[in-house]
Order: sequence, then structure tokens, then C-alpha cells
Amino acid sequence: MNFSYETLIFFTFFFFFFLAAFIHGSIGFGFPMVATPLLALFTDLQTAIVLTFIPTLLVNMISLISEGDVFLAARRHLSLALYALLGSAVGTQILLSVNSTYFKGLLGIVILIYLLFEKTKLELSWIRVYPRLSKLIFGVSAGVVGGLTNVMGPVLIIYSLESKHSKSEIVQAANLCFLFGKIIQILLFTLNDEFTLNELSTSSVMLIVSSIGLYVGIALKKKINEKFYQKIIRALLFTLAAVLLIQVLV
Repeated sequence: MNFSYETLIFFTFFFFFFLAAFIHGSIGFGFPMVATPLLALFTDLQTAIVLTFIPTLLVNMISLISEGDVFLAARRHLSLALYALLGSAVGTQILLSVNSTYFKGLLGIVILIYLLFEKTKLELSWIRVYPRLSKLIFGVSAGVVGGLTNVMGPVLIIYSLESKHSKSEIVQAANLCFLFGKIIQILLFTLNDEFTLNELSTSSVMLIVSSIGLYVGIALKKKINEKFYQKIIRALLFTLAAVLLIQVLV
């Protein structure tokens, strides 16, 4: 009975990684924002983050490269990525020290804030008026939130949209920040003996299905009805956020 349950969970995780990678491939970001809350429904947040380590590195690098001129993107968004790295180090250290189930609730709140911002179209004009200060605030904030929940996308997307970045710039800035944040996160988890060979092997296995999902997502990007697709993703994220909050409150 235990074997069959564990097998079911394993293949469920396979589906989660495929779905998250597919979404990331089709819109250029979203892998940790989808994979983490899905995994957190069946495990603690820290374990969910560890399982996404290796696949996240892959999807970030491929998405970054697929937009072209990586070196130009690196120069343009390096300071933002370094701020995100700093914030991620702080957030990760808090997660490792506390490892509270309430961080699942924080993850749900972050997703809801993203959905609310996207729906209301709020304007934060001060971001363009004070570009250096806003880059520092949003970079560090994205890193801290990413370190705690594995999801820095909503913060970065709000910053990029208000900075009037092109779609390519949004994708490259987000993925560069994810990459820097993930590297420092892996380092801190390893130093604290929370990323062992067992977790490494499991995360590496998930790399295979993530690669397939990413490829399919990129291949079908132009064939998907974008408006309908966006509605499905928003509905999925809202449902995940609600379930995570219910798990914490009940």
C-alpha cells in the first residue's frame, strides 16, 4: 500500500514539473510560481523548494538564452540581479532558521498580490521617477520573497511593467534574477546540510520531465490562444493560493 501511494505521489510530482515547465516555456517565466505551490500541497515548503533547484536552473538558463544577446541582458540587469541575490540570501537564511508552515500562507499571499495587481492595473509612477532606488527596493524585496517562498516573479513583473520594459527585457530580467537567487539558495541549503545527495538525485530526475515540458511549451508558444491561456493560468494560481491559505488557517 505504501509503495503504491509513494508511486502515485512520484508521478503526480512528475506532472507538476511538466506543467510548470510547459507554462514557463510558453510565457518565459512562471516555473517556480507554479511548481512550488503545487508541490507544497503535498509537502513542506522547504522540501518543495529543494526539489525545484536543478530544474529551475535549467529553465532559467534556457529562457534567458532564448531571448538572445545574453551579455547585453546581463549588463543591463546585473545590478537588479545582484540585489535579488542579496535579498535571496536573507530570505533563504530565515527559511532555514524558522521553516514555518506560515511561509505557505506567505506564498499564497504573494500570488494573490500578483493577480490583484494584474487585474487592477495600478500605477506606481515613482518607479520611473527614482529608477536606482526602485531597482534596489524591488530587487532586494524580490530576493527576500524568493528566498522565503521560491517565488520572486510577481515582484519582478510589477517592477518591469512599471519600468516599461519590453517583453524580452521582462523575461531576461526575471530569469537572470531567478538564476542568481537560485545559486545563492543552493549554496546556503548545501552549507546547512539541507541539500544532500538524495535531494540532488530526486531534483535531477525531475530535470528530465521539466526539459520535455519546457520544449513543448516553447514549441507551442505561438499556437496557443493567449487570452484563454492567461485565464487558465490565473484561475490555477488563484486556486493554489486559496488552498495554501486554507492549509495554514485550518
